[in-house]
Amino acid sequence: MRLARIQYEGNPVYAVTEGDELALIEGDPFGTHTATGTRVPLDGATLLYPTTPTKIVAMAVNYRSHGDPVATPQPFLKTPSALIGPGQSIVLPPDAGRVDEEGEVVAVIGRRAKGISPEDIDAYIFGYTCGNDVSAREWQKNDVQWWRGKSSDTFAVVGPWIETELDPEAITFRARVNGETVQDAHTSELVFGIRECVSFISQVMTLEPGDLVYTGTPGTTASISAGDVVEIEVEGIGVLRNPVVDG
Repeated sequence: MRLARIQYEGNPVYAVTEGDELALIEGDPFGTHTATGTRVPLDGATLLYPTTPTKIVAMAVNYRSHGDPVATPQPFLKTPSALIGPGQSIVLPPDAGRVDEEGEVVAVIGRRAKGISPEDIDAYIFGYTCGNDVSAREWQKNDVQWWRGKSSDTFAVVGPWIETELDPEAITFRARVNGETVQDAHTSELVFGIRECVSFISQVMTLEPGDLVYTGTPGTTASISAGDVVEIEVEGIGVLRNPVVDG
């Protein structure tokens, strides 16, 4: 199943993608829901970020190609106020200096998760989506905390929808800037696998339905400038595309 969140008649609603249409649903998008009978064309629909999380957790240095391996998973927080969806603009703060894209696979929580073992975590992950953990490198390096380097408005990009039928250990993804591939990786290359990361987080922090876990970015990330277009493509999901503008 592919679960999307769209703007319909002025309101955000959830829908299931069915071919070239979106079937609107009512009820719990991560639990029991039913079709409303309303269908709209996928082409031309305004896709929103596909969930409204209580928290966004991201993994630092989780690909060996991105930095020296760490001994334990290293989560950090991004704020929900930084969220944008497909097609929305990544806004560069005027005094941020270098800003990079970070293509990632994002896990979406489907059930309240606290103290869950890696072996049981699949029952708590609803699905996966594309993510861009936009990062202001100078702020990230020079500030004591990463609060603005990782959570400036528009720095948590996610979408276009959630795919529920993926193997977390067998996902290929890539990032492109202006059509040029700048990152290309597979989740088998993670230092700590997705199940291990989500389990680790759940030992300390209760994860709620709709919460997001950015699972790490590979290789050398690319700087972005106004006028660029960034695409994150995850095989089995689709493409998350966003223009870049100056603030």
